[in-house]
Order: sequence, then C-alpha cells, then structure tokens
Amino acid sequence: MDESCVAFIGLGLIGGSIARGIKRSSPHVTVMAYMRTKTKLEQAKQDGIVDVILGGIGDQLRICDLIFLCTPVEYNAAYLEKIRPYLKPGAIVTDVGSTKADIHNHVIRLGMEDVFVGGHPMAGSEKTGYEHSSDRLLENAYYIITPTAKSRQENVDRLVAVACALGSIPIVLDYNRHDQITAAISHLPHIVASALVNLVRDSDGEDGLMNRLAAGGFKDITRIASSSPQMWEQICMTNSENLADILRFYIGTLEKALVQLEKKDSAGIYELFESSRDYRSTFSEKRKGSVIPEYSFTVDIADEVGSISTISVILAAGGISIKNIGINHNREQGEGALRIDFYDRESMEKAWERLGKYHYELSC
Repeated sequence: MDESCVAFIGLGLIGGSIARGIKRSSPHVTVMAYMRTKTKLEQAKQDGIVDVILGGIGDQLRICDLIFLCTPVEYNAAYLEKIRPYLKPGAIVTDVGSTKADIHNHVIRLGMEDVFVGGHPMAGSEKTGYEHSSDRLLENAYYIITPTAKSRQENVDRLVAVACALGSIPIVLDYNRHDQITAAISHLPHIVASALVNLVRDSDGEDGLMNRLAAGGFKDITRIASSSPQMWEQICMTNSENLADILRFYIGTLEKALVQLEKKDSAGIYELFESSRDYRSTFSEKRKGSVIPEYSFTVDIADEVGSISTISVILAAGGISIKNIGINHNREQGEGALRIDFYDRESMEKAWERLGKYHYELSC
C-alpha cells in the first residue's frame, strides 16, 4: 500500500486489527485515531499501533490519505459529514460496516461519492474491543469492497491494496448485491439462531431438561445467538428489506417441510436432507474467507488425566506455540476429544506432522 497517513474513527476489534495489520505490513505509515474511550487509544499508542491520538474531528485529518470509519453502523453516517471539510485532495474515506446500502445512501445525499469507497472485512470474534484486536484477524478473510457510481478505479485499487496488505482476499461488489448476499448468509442465520434458542426456552418444562441436554449440534448451530444484541439490532434495521425478503422465503421452506411431515412424505423429507447435504459439501473446508481465520485440528485421545499434558509437552519440545487447547465434550460430528488451535498455518502444519509421528489420530 502507498498511503503515508491513515486515520481511524473508532478503534475497536476491527479498526484495531486493521491498524495492527497496516503497521505490520507498512511500519512507515502514520496512524491517527479517535474514539471516546481515550484509555484504549493510549494503550494503542503504547503498543506502537497509533502514532497520533486525535482529540476530535478537526484539522489534523487534513494530512490523511485514507480515513476508516469504524464506529457502529448508526454513527458512521454522522461522522461522514463531520470529516468532509477536512479531506485533502486525493484522500478517500471508507468504512467497515456489515451493511452497505445505508452508508452509500448517506454518501449520495452528502455528495461524497467521488471520495468514498465502502468496505466490509468479513472477520470477527466473539470478543470485542481494541484489546482483543489482532494483526492476523483479517488474514485469509474476504474483504468486500463496494465502490460508488463515481468512485475512480485508482481509489478502488488503493483499497484493494490495503486489503492485500492485511492478508485479506479482496472482492469488489455492488453494494446492493452485497446486502442481498449478507442478508442470506449472515443476517438471517442470526435471527434463526436466536429464534431457535427462544423456542427451546419457551418449550422447556419445569425440569429444565431441554436446557440441560442442549449440547452438541444444538449449541453449534446457535452459537451466534450469543452475539451483541445492540449490534445485530442495528444491522437488521439497516438491511431490513433484504432481510425481510429472505426471511419470507425461508418461512416458505419451513412451511413446505411442515406439510411434508404432516403428510408423512418421506421422499420429500429425504430430498430436503439430501439436497442440503450435497450443496453443503461444495463449501470449501480450507477456511478461506472464514469469518474467523482458524488454524486447528482435533486429536483422538482418551479423556483421562495426563492426556493434555502429554500433547503439550510434545508440541513444546518442537517449539510450537498453542493458541488454545480444550476438550470436545461431545463427538456428534465424529471429531476427536481434543481440539487444538494455533496462531498460524505454519504452526498447525508442524504440529500435525509432529503428532503424526507419535501415532496420534488427527482430523481437521
């Protein structure tokens, strides 16, 4: 990337991870940042990630080549108008919001189409805040770039270069098409997961057995129901039309399944499972573009005292760092009892090779 000065309005998980990634790939870039929680900015400066702490939106932005809007979706539009007077010739503004039409409509209203290129790094974590940011969070994750009707190709290319510098996979996409896609693959699943959790809550008996037995597959498909209610309320409200359309279609598929069950249409139910299995098998298992880049595998071991310690000693002796290690409490998916997470692919591959020499049964 050729930018010499970059500013961040908001420095949470995504903003912080982008800033860290930029500093890793281009240490010469000056990074400015503004957010309400000044203690986190001070920590970012101590970390060597932020060079200049901004006291607000003002003249210091005039030297910036690129400004990232990394606040919640509902606030990004307000900041657009505030930073507009301080944009130098050639500077561009981008955002990291997971819905695009709303911010693009504000850009059009403000007459800023020539200086704005939208962005959505499709990465995240169950944790939030700068303190959980990582220079590797966006590595191997898709970075959607949404130009305006007046975006110059050179500006689109600049954002593509930033995405590549972060180790992301850039995809240039029409912003309306982006919102249609994310309504289906991201936003609807959150509604479904939350509705399913509430269904079990409301259907459980006084003995609470549904709660006690809700493990394995149920916990896997409803994990995202633990996400921030505030964030997802904002996302749903800024993509409500697309989400309503796909939700209506989904309800239709459920009603079709209900009729098949009532009529004991075994062929129809079989086709439901078969077609979904076949299409699901076309999804890449290489984790490219995953929301959270993962480098992990499972080990089939006996759940007994000393098993984890033995694995840890073997890997430590090989100089391999472990990000996380823990027991799988169910084997519904045929996985081993132990899952190990690593910081990068190289560590994972070295661990795989080393444990294989000790005749452990491994699986992805």
